[in-house]
Amino acid sequence: MDAAAAVSVETSDMNVNDRHIVDLSNGLESVPVLIQQNSQTFPAFQYSPDNVEGPGCTIDPSEVTLPGCSCHSLSCSTASCPCLQTHGQVYDSAGTLLNISRTDTGYCSPVFECHALCTCSDTCSNRVVQRGLRHRLEVFSTRNRGWGVRTLEPIPRGTFVCEYAGEVISFEEAKHRQLAQGPEENNYIIAVREHGGTGSVTETFVDPALVGNVGRFLNHSCLPNLFMLPVRVHSVVPRLALFAGRDIDTQEELTFDYSGGYSNQPPVQLLSTQTDAAIQASRTDALQRKTCHCGANSCAQFLPLDLSILS
Repeated sequence: MDAAAAVSVETSDMNVNDRHIVDLSNGLESVPVLIQQNSQTFPAFQYSPDNVEGPGCTIDPSEVTLPGCSCHSLSCSTASCPCLQTHGQVYDSAGTLLNISRTDTGYCSPVFECHALCTCSDTCSNRVVQRGLRHRLEVFSTRNRGWGVRTLEPIPRGTFVCEYAGEVISFEEAKHRQLAQGPEENNYIIAVREHGGTGSVTETFVDPALVGNVGRFLNHSCLPNLFMLPVRVHSVVPRLALFAGRDIDTQEELTFDYSGGYSNQPPVQLLSTQTDAAIQASRTDALQRKTCHCGANSCAQFLPLDLSILS
């Protein structure tokens, strides 16, 4: 994916090619997001580690709307914490996901973390995504897929890697932006479709094209090493958190399946709601499917038309 931000630049004495090393987050992340500037230019965008309110959004993603626990221990336990009793324990004591296999079905359950209204410690094991980046990541220029992201250190399976943060926008705004794109422009919009027990569907649209974080650089793969889960911290607006689906080696490119799955199956069209059908009906011939260059043996040859995750 393409990406960019207005950032400070430092010259690296260790760089034999005299390229500049930049913290893309400009100090907004707890760990710098590195990018080596070269002759390739990238468009400007505003870096934000969190979701922000965009056109048509009716709920401020930064507003605290969920109740908290009254635990006074360093780390909550299912025996006493109402957060864990209501939503279940999803992390172990080290903050690693306990059950990764549930992501193979195409559907996933949202995660609820303790948050600002909770009285437990900031080091509580049920506080993971809200702590932000913990691993050193680098944005780099790929051979045939524009910009990408790779890790500068090993990442164990089940570890939180980064968010896919951006503007939270309405369906109408998402449709307008998608239809306004040229054939060569990247589509960054992800639709989170959450299916309730009564057949109701709640949708959240996140677009990091204008305001976003390191997640906007991540490329698609039909055989990815990351998977996405909706995580709620203090707001009903979910954070789109990316976790390691397997052990990831140093210098390995980080990828996820734009269709929302984590398997070696080809991405498919997701037409499970009326809104999905409306998206398809509103498409024009200008929205051509783009060729996939992930190189996986199971490659579906084309990128998904929709960037989607179901829960």
